Amino acid sequence: MTDALRASSLEAIGMEKRFGALAALDNVSMRVEAGSVHALLGENGAGKSTLVKCVMGYYRPDSGAVVLDGHEITIRSPRDAHLHGIGMVYQHFTLVPSMTVLENLVLARAPGAGRIDWSAERARLDAFLRTMPFTVRLTTPVAALAAGERQKAEILKQLYLDARFLILDEPTSVLTPQEADEMLAMLRGMARSGRISVLIITHKFREVLAFADAVTVLRRGRLAGGGAVGALGVEAMARLMVGEDRIAEAAPRAARAPGAHLVTVEALEAVDDSGAAALRGVSLAVRAGEIVGIAGVSGNGQSELVEVLAGQRRARAGAVRIHGAPYHATRREMLAHRLAVLPEEPLRNAAVATMSVAANMALRRFDQPPMARGKFLSAGRMRTEAEALIARYRVKTPSPDAPIGTLSGGNVQRAVLGRELGREADVLIAANPVFGLDFAAVADIHAQIIAARNRGTAVLLVSEDLDELLELADRILVMAGGRVVYETDAAAADRMLIGQHMAGHA
Repeated sequence: MTDALRASSLEAIGMEKRFGALAALDNVSMRVEAGSVHALLGENGAGKSTLVKCVMGYYRPDSGAVVLDGHEITIRSPRDAHLHGIGMVYQHFTLVPSMTVLENLVLARAPGAGRIDWSAERARLDAFLRTMPFTVRLTTPVAALAAGERQKAEILKQLYLDARFLILDEPTSVLTPQEADEMLAMLRGMARSGRISVLIITHKFREVLAFADAVTVLRRGRLAGGGAVGALGVEAMARLMVGEDRIAEAAPRAARAPGAHLVTVEALEAVDDSGAAALRGVSLAVRAGEIVGIAGVSGNGQSELVEVLAGQRRARAGAVRIHGAPYHATRREMLAHRLAVLPEEPLRNAAVATMSVAANMALRRFDQPPMARGKFLSAGRMRTEAEALIARYRVKTPSPDAPIGTLSGGNVQRAVLGRELGREADVLIAANPVFGLDFAAVADIHAQIIAARNRGTAVLLVSEDLDELLELADRILVMAGGRVVYETDAAAADRMLIGQHMAGHA
């Protein structure tokens, strides 16, 4: 079979899958043409993962069919999918870190082999790599590879297993902009040459517009629409995802010069949970009416920086000043400086799972008027204020009295956001503030962050999504190896240059 004929078409027809009373998929159909890059879009819970898990054999659909190259096939397990040439690259890496790339690829192809002829396998892999538009170092342990190289190795594994139809789940979430664009361009080139067909689950419209040929949009377990990317555009795709006539527009950015320095960090140092240096002399400043974005690949000190500022990790050296006064992240200081914090993993870092939604929303000010009168707390006032925040931030909860730990991750995030943004703040420190939220909620939270900046709030925004930083920030700092290694005005930012610094190549 020639390379031009290797790519497979795939069609999911009338897929239905229920989990108890929940219809995760309700008569969903999708067609991916051979040799194309197809994007699968939808908010969290829309059914994207359920659909691909049915295609891969992790789930058995209640009804529906998978048609490959015009023939209906039965897939009972991921092994069946692989035998039909369908492979999947997951959001989180699956290769064994302590093994070399060679060992990972060979064992994936021959998992039950009793004796392996490594010389023969190396020769086979060398010949295979000569047919690929990219390569990786076979003798290097996976743990020593950069994120982009690991992603390439994951893709190579699937191609070495003869995948002709490749599914990728959020493939660029751990990559720098250069790595993401390089990988997607490579896959598009392989698709157009007829080697593979590609289905990408993503939430990044920029990547869809730049690399995908067509799109399918799911909403609440149903097919919302789709078509050629060039005929739709971002606004149409967003409306299909949300199912609303009106998408919240970005808040207008006030044309104002930043004010005085409200936050100053000087030569801050801290260690991570293993005792290794996580912050190495970090210095930065945030002015009133300014959003300073922190970019970086996960694990380069961003989380530890937020934890120090939130009082969840001790600094080993350095100083922090807010409003010019020394700051040690005590609750008293946070109240005095009107500081709001939106940490990562809010259920673990910003809430008490067994307490009610109302009580969690009152945690910042439970002993302050009007929540308290002297030594007495007002449960009624807490509940009333929680009801207003629940409605404003669209928190889906049976009642304000439900334990917050029983809510979904996205709704816990909304509840904590409501608590922190429900009052005006002089300083806002936010780490990945829209993680797990739906499209409409993301637009609303972004608008509120801009509105806070316009009111004069100093905002330190840590995000692993560079598009989010480019949209919201006035200045962008890049962290790598626990240090601030680059700074640029967002309006003049060069995405590729930022990516080089994120990867430590600049």
